[in-house]
Amino acid sequence: QVQLVESGGGLVQAGGSLRLSCAISGRTVSSYAMGWLRQAPGKEREYIGHIIWSLGSTYYANSVKGRFTISRDSAKNMVYLQMNSLKPEDTAVYYCAAGFPPNFGSWGQGTQVTVSS
Repeated sequence: QVQLVESGGGLVQAGGSLRLSCAISGRTVSSYAMGWLRQAPGKEREYIGHIIWSLGSTYYANSVKGRFTISRDSAKNMVYLQMNSLKPEDTAVYYCAAGFPPNFGSWGQGTQVTVSS
């Protein structure tokens, strides 16, 4: 089983940047994709993007394309979400996930991101 722990959330002004980190432990994720999703209050969980661990190829939702970047550090067993040009509508709990998109199989506990206007 894969354990995932997110960190790096916080409060940021609109237009600012944040980098979220996800520490991976337990089972290897080399055969999986690592995804980021978010859930805003009163809304369904939204897919942001994912990275194919073995290839490093990335995919993004249109809502974040050009602003968010997913990367991974294989040596540290970490995956990152760099978020730039943040908007108030990006406010949500952000989750790291492992498995096969779009549903994935393992989830972290989430980290809160709040973007003030």
